[in-house]
Amino acid sequence: MWTVVYIAPNKKEATRIKEILSKEGILVKLRELSPTHCGHNCSVEILVPEAEVDEALEIINTI
Repeated sequence: MWTVVYIAPNKKEATRIKEILSKEGILVKLRELSPTHCGHNCSVEILVPEAEVDEALEIINTI
């Protein structure tokens, strides 16, 4: 099951965090909130598998 670990303020920030997590071997999905209305300035949820939540949060907290 995928779990939200962070909500980025925009797609650029979400992509940056996704790349950092991916380099650490964590699977990551991005999901835009209201994607039809806001384009690149929309908040984006960062999701990881439930088993990797703790590790992902540790990494995000060091950014």
